[in-house]
Amino acid sequence: MLLVDVDGPLNPYAAKPHRRPRAYETHRLLTPRWLASERRRLTEWGLPNKPVKPLRVWLNPDHGPALAALPFDLVWATTWEEEANEFVAPVLGLPALPFIPWPSSRPKPGGGVFWKTPEIVAWAKGRAFAWVDDEIAEADRAWVDAHHYGPALLHRVSPRSGLTIEDFTVLTEWAESLN
Repeated sequence: MLLVDVDGPLNPYAAKPHRRPRAYETHRLLTPRWLASERRRLTEWGLPNKPVKPLRVWLNPDHGPALAALPFDLVWATTWEEEANEFVAPVLGLPALPFIPWPSSRPKPGGGVFWKTPEIVAWAKGRAFAWVDDEIAEADRAWVDAHHYGPALLHRVSPRSGLTIEDFTVLTEWAESLN
């Protein structure tokens, strides 16, 4: 399985704010989750009637075919959850994918471990997986090594560039090494 985060690997949100990366297209998305979050934020700021601005998302349409060509079953591992199927997958030309549902409260495992890491290991149930995310650190690799009993590749992707050819090469080589 390849567990795919959206923000960072597919949406290089940390690229220069007014310079869309080459080959990416700009999308303005008003997902239900974003709308609810922004509505709460504006209400807390005392601006309950201010319109919610859509989320700016940069997506590279070449990523869909490149992901589909990898020797993996694709799974969303993103806070977008099911909304990735409605708003991201069609832009990339991907079918609806399974997704990892996150708990409503985000427990902090401590020790520098990303909150997603224990959830991903629990979801994987010992199955081999590769995971691409911009929040992966050495603490997550150590945690997975100690708690996951199958093969795992935790691959950090820069949120400035998103997935690159080099990332696709690493993923392909790791998957092929399992055979």
